[in-house]
Amino acid sequence: MFHKKLRSGNGRLRNLVMAASGAALLTGCASADVTRSGFLSDYSKLEPRTDTVRAKVAQYRNEPLLEQINRIWIEPTVLVGDIGEGITEEEKAIIVREIDRRICFAVSDRFEIAEQAEQGAGRLRAAASRVQPTNAVGSSASAVANFFIPGPLGVRVPGSTGGLAAEAELLAPDGQQAAAVIWARDAQVVGTESPSLSRIGDAHQLTGAFASIVAQAVEPQEREKIKHGDTDPCARFGPRIRPEGFVSRFITGLYTPSLSGARPQDEEDTSSSPEPETPRP
Repeated sequence: MFHKKLRSGNGRLRNLVMAASGAALLTGCASADVTRSGFLSDYSKLEPRTDTVRAKVAQYRNEPLLEQINRIWIEPTVLVGDIGEGITEEEKAIIVREIDRRICFAVSDRFEIAEQAEQGAGRLRAAASRVQPTNAVGSSASAVANFFIPGPLGVRVPGSTGGLAAEAELLAPDGQQAAAVIWARDAQVVGTESPSLSRIGDAHQLTGAFASIVAQAVEPQEREKIKHGDTDPCARFGPRIRPEGFVSRFITGLYTPSLSGARPQDEEDTSSSPEPETPRP
């Protein structure tokens, strides 16, 4: 009798969550929008991309100029614009560290990575222009619902998801803009982003999707991958994989930024490890 009631309750929970999620999808799957914060040196050549579904993207590429750039310096990411009410300085630092980390991983296959600014190297600079906080109460309910609804896609409570908008550009050694991109995406009520009790949980997860778009914007089309051997050019940004983050998410159903991304400088592990899966745009 108990199992029969449990199955019945699970079915009702599944139906309620899926119905609410479906309604949210119909009312606006891609609510995020790209904005121009003023961070980039030039916005005039940006053109919208039409091949992305979950994100809004505009980019510019100067292919001949990109071909001339082999080595780049990744400037520390900054925060500009709408960063979300109540987000602490520590949370802001976590976001920018993770953007630095993800961008380095994404572009190090095609560019040599300089450890500091140097003459003759291009400059890759990025900024987060919007951080939409994740709703912790809704995430808790989502984690419970997902426990009863197995599958590769998670279901989120409508109105509980956060988002991220960011911009980046690659400048040639002489200062010319070789590539630029502005990007925005919100976590979806049915998608791959896990619920989180952290206000920056969704924004933190979406940094990988942003980094993937940055790589697509700045990498020369015909350049072969660089073989780095045993030395990881991105080691100073932190480990490529945090096993403790996967374990925590598996046990609790919740994403924890402090266990899943770049560590504070005094806790960094510089050992190399395999590439993480590249998120979809």
